[in-house]
Amino acid sequence: MVFEVKSTKSLDQIGRDIADAASRHKFGVLTVHDLQKKMQEKGIQMDREVRIFEVCNPKQAKEVIEANPTVSTALPCRISVYREGEGYTLSTLRPTDTMKAFDDASIDDVAKQVEVAMIAIMKEAAG
Repeated sequence: MVFEVKSTKSLDQIGRDIADAASRHKFGVLTVHDLQKKMQEKGIQMDREVRIFEVCNPKQAKEVIEANPTVSTALPCRISVYREGEGYTLSTLRPTDTMKAFDDASIDDVAKQVEVAMIAIMKEAAG
């Protein structure tokens, strides 16, 4: 259900490398949520660094939304990067597993393609 890869790069470098790798795979970074910063803004101290990168391939997103608009509830794809020990873990829910919740075989091929790209993006970014 979850794919993870470890990295010894800095969090900022991982972020830049996610953007670069995403672009090479025809994905874009839509937004980045800095959860540690957001918690601090809300008066909650959180020591662990956590950033969530929302990524999307517009062509594939359009294809699955047109096939089944309910799939939009699971979009965009997310890559979570969080501090763990001396390094960082990049983590995502596997699109093939997530799409099973919709019980729609017409989106299976796209889910597989997206999963291959997401894993490649994460491996490249983790370096």
